[in-house]
Amino acid sequence: MKKLVLLFFSLTFLMAAGHPSNAQTAGFLTGHVVDHKGEAMSYGTITVLKASDASLVTGAAVEVTGDFKMKCPAPGTYFLRVSAMGYATTDLPAFEVTNSSFGKDFGKITLQQDAKALKEVVVQSLRPTVDVQADKMVVSVENTAMAVGNTAYDVLSKSPGVWIDQDGNIQLNGKAGVQVMIDGKLTFLNGKQLQTMLQGMPAENLKNLEIIANPSAKFDAEGTSGIINLNLKKNTMTGLNGSVYGGYQYNTKHGYNGGGNVNLKQDKWSSFITADVAERPRKRTFTMDRVFKQPEGEDTRLFMQGGEDGGQFSKSLRAGSDYDVTKNHSIGGTLNLALNNTNTGVNTNTSFGPNYSTTLTHDDSKFHNLSGNLHYLGKLDSMGTTLSGDIDVVRISDKSFGDFLNKKFTTGNTTPTDQELLENTNPTSYQIYAAKVDFTHPLASIKGKLELGAKASYVQSDNKIDFYQVEDGTRTLDLGRTDHFIYDENIYAGYVNFSRSLGSKWTMQTGLRAEYTDSKGHSLPYAKVTPRTYLDFFPSVFLQQRVSENYQISYNYSRRINRPRYEHLNPFVFFIDDNTYAKGNPQLKPQYTHSIQVTQTFKKSYNLVMGYAHTKDAITEVPEPFPAENKLIFMQRNVQSKTMNATLVMPLTVNQKWTINNNATLAYQEFTTFIKEENIQNSRLMFMAQSNSNILLPQNFKLEVTGGYQGAGVFNVYRTNPSWFVDLGLKRSFLKDQLDVTLNVTDLFKTRRMQGYSDVQGNTNTIDMYHYNQSVRLNLRYRFNKGEKFEMKRRNTNLDELNRAGGN
Repeated sequence: MKKLVLLFFSLTFLMAAGHPSNAQTAGFLTGHVVDHKGEAMSYGTITVLKASDASLVTGAAVEVTGDFKMKCPAPGTYFLRVSAMGYATTDLPAFEVTNSSFGKDFGKITLQQDAKALKEVVVQSLRPTVDVQADKMVVSVENTAMAVGNTAYDVLSKSPGVWIDQDGNIQLNGKAGVQVMIDGKLTFLNGKQLQTMLQGMPAENLKNLEIIANPSAKFDAEGTSGIINLNLKKNTMTGLNGSVYGGYQYNTKHGYNGGGNVNLKQDKWSSFITADVAERPRKRTFTMDRVFKQPEGEDTRLFMQGGEDGGQFSKSLRAGSDYDVTKNHSIGGTLNLALNNTNTGVNTNTSFGPNYSTTLTHDDSKFHNLSGNLHYLGKLDSMGTTLSGDIDVVRISDKSFGDFLNKKFTTGNTTPTDQELLENTNPTSYQIYAAKVDFTHPLASIKGKLELGAKASYVQSDNKIDFYQVEDGTRTLDLGRTDHFIYDENIYAGYVNFSRSLGSKWTMQTGLRAEYTDSKGHSLPYAKVTPRTYLDFFPSVFLQQRVSENYQISYNYSRRINRPRYEHLNPFVFFIDDNTYAKGNPQLKPQYTHSIQVTQTFKKSYNLVMGYAHTKDAITEVPEPFPAENKLIFMQRNVQSKTMNATLVMPLTVNQKWTINNNATLAYQEFTTFIKEENIQNSRLMFMAQSNSNILLPQNFKLEVTGGYQGAGVFNVYRTNPSWFVDLGLKRSFLKDQLDVTLNVTDLFKTRRMQGYSDVQGNTNTIDMYHYNQSVRLNLRYRFNKGEKFEMKRRNTNLDELNRAGGN
């Protein structure tokens, strides 16, 4: 930890000392445009007019961040005119340009709603919920009916090109290996833990999602299918303000959620605190039809059916504060605490020939995640040169207790012929330390930008599992099934990123990231140490061509990595039922992906994204059958895969009260999996589509309808069946928009099922599973405020290691 702190302050000091903090870059007009609520405008125009006759001189568009920047005109007297649809045009006071080095920052410019538009209800027109930019796709969440009462997991599962399987693993455009960030900071979660964390995060706290298929060198190289960044809402007012909310859910079981947030800004301090508590029901039913191919005699068939029943009680607290040391320099910190208690029971009945068995498993898990962040942001000149730094400390613990009771019967008998009772304790902990520094310097003379950065991290994972045989109330430690695995990992990284304009038609960005990994896995029972060190380079190239005003093309390439998750390296065996086990693999290798993407944008609204990805040693869970024992063992393995995809994003505006966001993906997937001395090839062309309608109804009601379809696909040795869903949301605001009431119905026709099968050398497993996605939710949110509007600085830290552990 001391080394990381020393590295952080050393790099920060050197970069700050190497650049004059008071440097001024002249020759530009800049500013920031916000709406009447103090939120950054994502559209609009800025024009420079002569003060004498209001004739047009030059102009620029408002960026999606609300900022604008344009070259200063020749000496003379001018004024700025700011305009945007649905808002009153604003003329700023005249100013005089005295010489070629003149520059002026207009600060924050607030636009008010057009009074005439208000009378005509034009202000009720809907913002686009999907915005495709050169390097990412932004999905708006804030103030949508689907967000209220749902979780971040629900919203993520409905985003364009995203599909989440029954184990919580995320696919983007048909590709696995997606990393998830919260406010630019990567989470440290596996599939199930990520699912648990996102299900405990209320969607009311989200502002938007950023889907980044090909990240630049500035981002950690982890994530072979790209990155999904969840941006949380920021403070927007001075004084005291916030909101409280509560909701009820029913999906044959009852659930609830409630919480609130309070923001306070006084002088140079900006602080916030959010809290949430929820009881979320967990329920699923399943059937599995397995056939084990025997070398001699008849094949063995096992038919399994059962269900899961339980719940998750989650509590979360997030607090932070920023202090403006000067106008251009600020420091701050955030603290996150998440507590999840999960209680589940799974009942499985298995019939095989004249015999049958029952398996009862219970799991009681207590998941704690405590993380802290210290950050610094400095604006070193008026051109946009910035220096930022972050230190992160994370403590994660997951203490779970489980029991496994299996009974075997013969047909017609209620007395078991054999039974086994096992109990296990599985404490897991992670300690994570990371420090990073980033430097950005605009190069005005060539319309470019230079970015530099460095990062160091240390992670220790301690995973222990003790199994006990229980007979006549006596617990005996089973040494053959007990394991204690410790994993240490150091990663040192640095990057350089350069972008510039290549004339009026082309812009370019290229970068190179280097990451050195030094890791060691230690299995204590076997006194076996598995060391591994490797240095990798990750280039990225982005080209954007402006063919015409209504047609642009972007070309992207990147190389990325997915390191094995820490728990996947643990070789212990975990019991699912009497015929199904899961096992870790300490020999897992990192997976590497080369990804190419071409994005065509038509009329600034319609996008066609085409991509190709080749993955070496893809990490995926593969079932291996053992016919002689009638058992199926799941293990993480390295497989080879290729993916080609084309995604069409096509928003439609029926009228100013009805917008439809449509996206469709066609993907070809190919997997080669090596099992039992044989390469198994599996490929298929998959189609999936999603449509989201936002409709303004009379009496200030807002209706959202979302429908999704995923066609037949493949995943390593699995072939999956089509699945579809329809969700409805209805929202109404009261008390001058301070109180929102929302009613949601998800999976209206109970069709979002997981169905498919695997075939390994004639050994088949057919699955039909439903997670009770069909539910009804009623939610209320009340907002209060007192004070002026302001814009809080955005913190964008980027932790990679968390995604392979268990917290954000």
